[in-house]
Amino acid sequence: MRVGESDKHLTAREIEQQIVKKKRLSWDSEISDKTLKDVSAATVKEYMRKANTAKRINFKYTDVKTTLAKLGLLDDGKLTNAAEVLFCNRYLLEFQAAVFAGTDKLTFLDIRSFKGNVFSLREQAEAYVKEHIKWRVEITSGPRKEIPEIPVDAIREAVGNSLCHRDYSNPKGNEVAIFKDRVDIYNPGTFPEELSPNDFIKGKGYSILRNPLIAETMFKSEDIEKWASGLKRIYEECKAVGVKVEFKQVKTGFVVSFIRPKWEEGEGLPGKVTESIPESIPERITEKQKEILEMMRVNPHISTKEIANGVGIAERNIKVHVKKLKAMKRLKRIGPDKGGHWEVLKND
Repeated sequence: MRVGESDKHLTAREIEQQIVKKKRLSWDSEISDKTLKDVSAATVKEYMRKANTAKRINFKYTDVKTTLAKLGLLDDGKLTNAAEVLFCNRYLLEFQAAVFAGTDKLTFLDIRSFKGNVFSLREQAEAYVKEHIKWRVEITSGPRKEIPEIPVDAIREAVGNSLCHRDYSNPKGNEVAIFKDRVDIYNPGTFPEELSPNDFIKGKGYSILRNPLIAETMFKSEDIEKWASGLKRIYEECKAVGVKVEFKQVKTGFVVSFIRPKWEEGEGLPGKVTESIPESIPERITEKQKEILEMMRVNPHISTKEIANGVGIAERNIKVHVKKLKAMKRLKRIGPDKGGHWEVLKND
């Protein structure tokens, strides 16, 4: 950068900041209109717990501002877009999810819209897929084993990648579409023109990060793996159990399409084909209660005030829902109000 006559009064630090700002290329490094007050401290704490456990970060949580600064998510004390989508609950983008009766989008059996930060959206979308795919129960001499028709690790990787690499400047949201013959996970944002999905499957693709700050942050908590390994990991997980997966470049974005195997009663692995999942939330509770439980499952230390902000209803109403969930034996509070945590109970 050339310093003109009008810039001679600037300090070296101010000049450095101007250079950094001129070099800024990615959407996620731009300044957000959210402030530190919009950040969920509980989400940051839970993130740091995972990152410390993964041993990919060598410092501990102190406070929101210091922690985000150390993560490189602040610019001159202001939130970047990456900090907003990762740690602010009241983010406007949504993750659409639906189950369709056939192989197209003409008739849907169920439709949902999830809101929240990236980590919350990932958990909600992943849980939705697990809730609606088929599971076999294998009973041997040891503990019973529940086997999904699509590998859970492949689903988790696909959902995580769809959120990490999406085009956040596009108002269209991510999507999970469960059809009779396949499960599609879509994200807005086209694939790099000079590369194909097959390059990554063969391990010859190089990483082109649309959102480097988001990718780096999710890598540190083991929510994704970097270095262009995501598609290869999905492919290998599916190949190991004989599930076909397709990677589709569409006009507006990218789709990971899991082809559902044709399971029938008594075919393949022993046991019964079921539609239930160990971690699913029963249908008899309300949508708001499902959302509350999902937030608690993602972040057991979340406060009722933070839940109220995330769900968009008054805190006193959250307390009413919590009381009902406890009575239904779907929720337990471990420890005191301050310092304790939530335990979301599994289905019977």
